Amino acid sequence: MAKAFRPSSVGTIPRLVIDSSERHAELPALESEDGKTTIRYAELAQAMERSAKAFIAAGLEPGDRVGIWAQNCVEWVIAAIGLQAAGGVLVPLNTRFKGPEAAYILNKSRARILVTAGEFLGTRYVDLAREESLDTVEQIVDLLGESPDATAWEDFLRAGEGVASEEVTSRIDAIEPDQLSDILFTSGTTGKPKGAMCTHEQVLRGYESWTEVVGLRKGDRYLVVNPFFHAFGYKSGWLSCILRGATCLPHAVFDVPAVLARVAADKISMLPGPPTLYQSILMHPDREKFDLSCLRLSVTGAAAIPVELVHRMRDELGFETVVTGYGLTEACGIATMCRSDDDPEIIATTAGRAIDDVEVICADENGAEVPRGTAGEVLVRGYNVMKGYFEDEGQTRDTIDEEGWLHTGDIGVMSEAGNLVITDRVKDMFIMGGFNCYPAEIEGMLFEHPSVGQVAVIGVPDERMGEVGMAFIVPEPGTQPAPEEIIQWCREKMANYKVPRYVEVLDELPMNASGKVQKFLLRERVGDVIARQ
Repeated sequence: MAKAFRPSSVGTIPRLVIDSSERHAELPALESEDGKTTIRYAELAQAMERSAKAFIAAGLEPGDRVGIWAQNCVEWVIAAIGLQAAGGVLVPLNTRFKGPEAAYILNKSRARILVTAGEFLGTRYVDLAREESLDTVEQIVDLLGESPDATAWEDFLRAGEGVASEEVTSRIDAIEPDQLSDILFTSGTTGKPKGAMCTHEQVLRGYESWTEVVGLRKGDRYLVVNPFFHAFGYKSGWLSCILRGATCLPHAVFDVPAVLARVAADKISMLPGPPTLYQSILMHPDREKFDLSCLRLSVTGAAAIPVELVHRMRDELGFETVVTGYGLTEACGIATMCRSDDDPEIIATTAGRAIDDVEVICADENGAEVPRGTAGEVLVRGYNVMKGYFEDEGQTRDTIDEEGWLHTGDIGVMSEAGNLVITDRVKDMFIMGGFNCYPAEIEGMLFEHPSVGQVAVIGVPDERMGEVGMAFIVPEPGTQPAPEEIIQWCREKMANYKVPRYVEVLDELPMNASGKVQKFLLRERVGDVIARQ
């Protein structure tokens, strides 16, 4: 009996694109949100080659980094696979970033080219980029061709027409599976973003496993609402489509009526997202006006899920498969998953079991596994663990121990059946509207305000967003900053999801004997602060 073909066996993302263009030639690979652009699989490899030629003509060398700072769109994907085919390394940037945040990552990664996209949600990325000191960026490319201060995407592509196809082929053939495919920056306790490095082989192997568990298959129509700058939108999104011959339909902004309309009109079968997405759909008064019978697959996570929601997703929205999981950027975005035949209670209350060929344990402070049912730090070991943080050996050693265990900083309990339950976060991270917020990073940025002498940030419950930030500030001597002024300053300096919604000015922060801020005492003040503001 012939061995079943495994998409990951092609070894690299560009080879996957070529293979899928042949295997799924007749199917649409990408369809634009406005319905004006459809790229079939037979055309996908051609589009990748044209894009790769442009990057080569722009001087991109194998191993060079390229930043993409743009909303979900067809051109984003073509730019990504093109730069990877040229041997480059993808560095996605959060669309909510302000200029200083984007500049830090571009400079840290030493990106040579920045690919962006006109204006999105009132932000003009080219203008923000031009205002910053970008040490290594040699060219800014506008995917939408809207900015006079950047190279229009079509002009960028035309500049590559003189590059021979053989040069692209040579570049693709030279890429080894263990070479970097991407660097996704994540923040942590140090306050500065760190670049998690992953290889082509890791990504393909991990998301072949992911698509198998989910049940994504040839011909599925996948509405990718999760942003492409995140592993959920990139690796679990458009790349997973290419792995299985599904159609990727990028969607830039989550809006319930628009999503309902696209599901019905475009016959969407795969719709992932945070629990709030499905709750919003279920609560929408016009839901029954839309034909949602095409829905089949859903993947959710990032927050606790009511068991009733899983039942309603199956019974009222018609999902055959509802799964949850746990992952982090440093683990290629994937570590554990529920399975489609799990009970709704397991799906709602746990993050499932380790994926194939990956180990997940809960450990004590010495790294020793604790008994099941006992809380401990979640450790991950396997092929999916990042190669390290980009040019940061110290942070890498602090995160991946000598035995190869990735120390996640999350606290969990392993059930007797091997299902992981995340119970707490060592790093104080909170999740605001689906975005991870790291207090240390926000605190570091607040220190740049001239009136801020000391600061501590915590996450507090919010009915609509899940959690929001609250900042406690001790002013510099001789200053009296108003909370409203601090919040407005933050809006100008950082992504909106990081901006504290509440600010309290104190004479001093509560400290323990070693000088560490006692955040549990600050949490006791939350109710009073909210009541006053």
